[in-house]
Amino acid sequence: MAASGGPGGNAGSMVAGGGNRQLKYISLAVLVVQNASLILSIRYVRTLPGDRFFATSAVVMAEILKGVTCLLLIFIQKKGNLKQFSASLYDSIIVQYMDTLKLAVPSLIYTLQNNLQYVAISNLPAATFQVTYQLKILTTAVFSVLMLRKSLSRLQWMSLVLLFAGVAIVQVEQQQAGSKPAAGAQQSYIVGLVAVVVSCLSSGFAGVYFEKILKGSAASVWLRNVQLGIFGTLLGLLGLWSTEGAAVAQHGFFFGYTPLVWGVILNQAFGGLLVAVVVKYADNILKGFATSFSIVVSTVASIYLFDFRLNLLFALGAGLVIGAVYLYSLPKGPLASRPLAGTTIQQQAHAAQSKELPSVTTDGFLSKISTKEKGS
Repeated sequence: MAASGGPGGNAGSMVAGGGNRQLKYISLAVLVVQNASLILSIRYVRTLPGDRFFATSAVVMAEILKGVTCLLLIFIQKKGNLKQFSASLYDSIIVQYMDTLKLAVPSLIYTLQNNLQYVAISNLPAATFQVTYQLKILTTAVFSVLMLRKSLSRLQWMSLVLLFAGVAIVQVEQQQAGSKPAAGAQQSYIVGLVAVVVSCLSSGFAGVYFEKILKGSAASVWLRNVQLGIFGTLLGLLGLWSTEGAAVAQHGFFFGYTPLVWGVILNQAFGGLLVAVVVKYADNILKGFATSFSIVVSTVASIYLFDFRLNLLFALGAGLVIGAVYLYSLPKGPLASRPLAGTTIQQQAHAAQSKELPSVTTDGFLSKISTKEKGS
């Protein structure tokens, strides 16, 4: 019998297994807190009485902070060698400019998406937004099938139907109950609903497009995020100038900023980075559970923070969405291993050789997850 099968080997395996479980639980907690806290904090600061900060400026600041953080991480990877650091950035961003330009499209979409999230959360109850925003799973799945020719199991298709039904029930309930605006806040339910639907469409398309153009790329995760940040900052400033340029010129870029607003910006900037770091310890089921649990957390918190009224119809719709998210994250059955009809042997071999695929968090922060973890 191999030595690893002895008491010492078993003890080592138990310790390793316990460490992995602990990392998974920590990852679960981080994902839940990130998902719920960002939405709740944005809703809170956008409904407070007094001067309201410019959402476009907050998006720009988050992009700048993410870009600077990734530059610092690249500098650390180069062991503090400024010459290597500068040469690497020049070669990757300037010399290989066509590769950099590939990220202009997803960056534009993510900038639009981040701005739309502020619009949606400013006009929708946090719990309603959290439930409705899960439509991004449906849009991502549809774009994956159309653009990447991915296959979905019957269980996943069924979960998408349940997801759509749950979101529809929540919208019917909100229309019947009537959305109660927060004190001192001008809100439009229709504006918020349109914003979240467009945000889901953009999220699905951008994520799949990102995966399509970056599959097989040798560039580091942090470099890709720097490239994203460059375009995101420029496009964010352009959006700020075109929509709120006069107001920003009159009141200033940081008008309405408070410690709470800075907290939201830091959460948006570094939350994505934190999720990108811990997500490799979380399998697909755990991520689905984290999303489902964050809906519950957001709903409960909304009752206490925003006087949100929970009724049976909303609970039914949210329950369907929670169940659908969990079912969609379950591993595929044996049918999932079958190749797509019409794919060539070369395409199947390329898919088998792909060890890592890019994954994008809700705010457009790129991470990498193995195909095994993604359940692909």
